Amino acid sequence: MDELSPKLQNQIAQFQQLQQQLQAVLTQKFQMEAQLREIERTLEELGKVTDDVPIYKSVGSLLIRAKDKESVVKEIQEDKETLEIRVKTLDRQEKALRERYQTLQDQISRALGAKQETAG
Repeated sequence: MDELSPKLQNQIAQFQQLQQQLQAVLTQKFQMEAQLREIERTLEELGKVTDDVPIYKSVGSLLIRAKDKESVVKEIQEDKETLEIRVKTLDRQEKALRERYQTLQDQISRALGAKQETAG
């Protein structure tokens, strides 16, 4: 088998690095989307209870009675907004990585195709 040019070896290394970065972003995005769904379910359940029902929140390994329902809902809404911003940021990162991934994949395919034509 012919040796690959240093340029092509570099592109392949970049391609592998991009694959790892893309996988890391997708994993983070998946985890944050799961947290977001859980927050939405929590808000939905809080919407079903009356204001006089005691509400507890998790703090570390403890459950502590919250001051009131309104403060808990506000706190959870803020968490939801933060997660939505993070998911949008990860969406942009994913899109940029996928574009670079596709471009690099095309370049490598062309280079390998050209190499096979010259060898064959």
